[in-house]
Amino acid sequence: MTAHSHAAPTLVETATRAIAERIASRQLGPGARLPSVRSFAEVMGVSKSTVVEAYDRLAAEGAIVARRGSGFYVAGKTRPLCLKAVGPELDRAVDPLWITRQSMQAGPDLLKPGSGWLPSSWMPDEAIRRGLRQLARDETRSLVCYDQPLGFAPLRAQIARRMEEKGIAADADQILLVDSATQAVDLLCRFLLTPGDTVVVDDPCYFNYHALLRAHRVSVVGVPFTPTGPDLAALEAAFAAHRPRFYLGNSALQNPTGGTLTPATVHRVLRLAEAHDTLIIEDDIFGDLEPEPSPRLAGFDGLQRVIQVGSFSKTLSASVRCGFLAARPDWIEPLVDLKLALSLGNGHFAATLMHRLITDGTYRRHLAEIRDKLARDRGLAARRLQASGLALWTEPRGGLFLWARLPEGLDSGDVARRALAEGVVLAPGAAFSTSGGGTRFLRFNVAHCADPRIFTVLERAMDGRA
Repeated sequence: MTAHSHAAPTLVETATRAIAERIASRQLGPGARLPSVRSFAEVMGVSKSTVVEAYDRLAAEGAIVARRGSGFYVAGKTRPLCLKAVGPELDRAVDPLWITRQSMQAGPDLLKPGSGWLPSSWMPDEAIRRGLRQLARDETRSLVCYDQPLGFAPLRAQIARRMEEKGIAADADQILLVDSATQAVDLLCRFLLTPGDTVVVDDPCYFNYHALLRAHRVSVVGVPFTPTGPDLAALEAAFAAHRPRFYLGNSALQNPTGGTLTPATVHRVLRLAEAHDTLIIEDDIFGDLEPEPSPRLAGFDGLQRVIQVGSFSKTLSASVRCGFLAARPDWIEPLVDLKLALSLGNGHFAATLMHRLITDGTYRRHLAEIRDKLARDRGLAARRLQASGLALWTEPRGGLFLWARLPEGLDSGDVARRALAEGVVLAPGAAFSTSGGGTRFLRFNVAHCADPRIFTVLERAMDGRA
């Protein structure tokens, strides 16, 4: 039975679920007073007797307690955070976190055009093994000690040099090593946010932004994304109305659309951020896949209002965890303290290996090869998608992703469910949208689209035959 065939919930079940979700998402903590029966009935548009029955059910489950003459209160201790409880309820076949787990756990028979990373066969496996052997033989390298608080200094110097090639002036001491770009964003959320704050993201954007920000219990506001960057009028309106703590997004090869900000857009975004006293976190994790560097917010801004994050997970190895953030000098010391409080550091061995792969030329040669392969496969995937009846939203200048629109009347969630039943993992557009839009879109990873079976299954799924 699919999610669409379930009977509609009763009014009592709807009211019960509304309170249960507030408790699960920690909007109502232990000891918090629930809305009065009268006020909650007005909010829900139901009768008082419906709310009384809903509260009675929750009391019977031990979730709330009644206090005579005072009202109802949340019972017990804080429950563990469940991200499902603080986000939209999705069918598991299209839940992005579930899709990620399936893609990570799946065997070689599962086709994964909806995944967000390069195929393992594309990665420099032998060069990494050679680097590991060389490090193991180097008796001057410690294999057992914690790294420096900022992270391995030679790698930070190399990252600073590479950032300079993209027009970003950063001293090595403005760079903090972490284990991944996701950890960098999480660290910055802990550093900058208070529960209840607002963050602006692109719509659509990387679905894990939604999950991570929900975990920090902040409000998320989406701004429509165009092929040249965020819709500037909508961004200005969001900044003015919500006074967000920061705006989080990609400047280059945006996930999921592949769009890249133009110089004019970069300039205007920075002007709006300054006018509304809003910070920017620029996720540059796909930036090294560009044929030529495009403008960066951090470059125009000089790392004053913009913080840039990145990693080598998408380009070298997801197994050897190594990421970084670059920020204004006066923020580095408190960020180091926070990093040490959370993890006591980052992987020294991973950092030294990444440094070796960059300095021995492996990374440069590998990137050139990957860009060529992506250009080839992007063209092939685009032609196959168009032949299958999908339309490209834009033609990216590089990177992994194509954002493709289904024909009128089709829902990407339904198509994804049918394709999954035949062993093909797709990425439905609604998973990337804060507004619930994107229902006619799918994200395709061109590096995983070589197998023609994908398009056979896709066409059957679109026809309802899968």
